[in-house]
Amino acid sequence: MNISERTLKRWAATPEADKRPTAVPPVQPRQLSDEEEQRILLVCNLPEYCDLPPSQIVPLLADKGVYLGSESTMYRVLKKHRQLTHRGQAKPRQKRPLPTTYIADGPNQVYTWDISYCPSKVKGVFWYLYLILDIYSRKIVGWEVHDTESGALARELVERTLIREKCWHNPPVLHSDNGAPMTSFTLKTRLADLGMAMSHSRPRVSNDNPYSESLFRTVKYCP
Repeated sequence: MNISERTLKRWAATPEADKRPTAVPPVQPRQLSDEEEQRILLVCNLPEYCDLPPSQIVPLLADKGVYLGSESTMYRVLKKHRQLTHRGQAKPRQKRPLPTTYIADGPNQVYTWDISYCPSKVKGVFWYLYLILDIYSRKIVGWEVHDTESGALARELVERTLIREKCWHNPPVLHSDNGAPMTSFTLKTRLADLGMAMSHSRPRVSNDNPYSESLFRTVKYCP
């Protein structure tokens, strides 16, 4: 029960029950009266102060020689009366949901894919390596090389990969970055028809597709 021996003896020696839950808190000598709280609310709701936080109201009142309470006191009074909402001209902070994550505990559950530029013998001309990787087994389940980037080519590669890996009727999640072929309408439509969920990297997060990037590094720079 995580109760010490001294605590148990003290409880046994005290005939009365614990009075802390029903005890009336003592009145603090410096506690604000109801009139003072109402005055703070009245001032905070005036047109010239209604859009300002207490951190700005207190110094503005001090310039006029008026002191109603500290900044923390105003915050406490506003919170007590349920008026502690966003104050100011800036937009309030928005709560953004956490990004959806997928965990693979077996093969053919989560795929990641990307396209990498591969130099050719002609300066300024590149080949494009399409590569699909199973993040659980690190198996390259599909790859092709083309001379252009296209959502249609990616769609065909995904279809052939699902057939080859025998997961056409139970497709895995397909993760990628936010490139044009990855977010193309052609690919999205086909994946929706197949019942294949899509996952994309978060905006301005460069390492959200590390498996494909790491494999490209090995393929292109390994001696």
